[in-house]
Amino acid sequence: MTAVPMPTPIPSRTQVVLDGIKHRILTGQLPPGAALVETDLAAQFGVSKTPVREALKTLAGTGLVVMNQYKGVTVRMVDADMAREVYDVQLLLEPEALRRSVRLGAGLDAARDALTRADGADDTAERSLVNREFHRALYVSCGNPLLGRMLDEVRDQAALVSAVAWAADPSWEREASEHREILRLALAGDADGAAGALHAHIASFVQRAFPQGRVEGGQE
Repeated sequence: MTAVPMPTPIPSRTQVVLDGIKHRILTGQLPPGAALVETDLAAQFGVSKTPVREALKTLAGTGLVVMNQYKGVTVRMVDADMAREVYDVQLLLEPEALRRSVRLGAGLDAARDALTRADGADDTAERSLVNREFHRALYVSCGNPLLGRMLDEVRDQAALVSAVAWAADPSWEREASEHREILRLALAGDADGAAGALHAHIASFVQRAFPQGRVEGGQE
């Protein structure tokens, strides 16, 4: 069996820039369509353009930004088709990862902590980050590192979709209630029940947020 190669470590300065830009995107500080200019970002982070360029390439690889020869680099636009594609992949992978986590007896303290912080969140930006952390806590101990990394990439794009959806229709209270039920089932050791609840949660969100056509922050 051929071993799956591990990702090449990212230089520290590039990682700092990468994390900083990603945080701004996922919290809505850099909305869909926003231009990402290398010289401006280099000045903001106090680095040369090289780590900025490498960070943007990595973000393009995860689907958070788009690199265009003529328009430069921009935050990815969110539309209904993009949302459905992202959540279709999440539907295929995340419930199974949670099922495996529960069957392995994985600790879910991080998920419980994320729910507690979500209840006290003051704004959409914080809720977006905590929502991402909750979902990651469900699958990170699934026993398959490759599956975890694939879901990490999908979660970045899903977080971008969620930020746009919440800006148009704040529905985090409903999502929070569904999160509590998913965690309750997982903590009870009901792997299939938790996976089913998670599947229903993901499916209902995209159906509510992007039923059809044009969406806020996106294009046809």
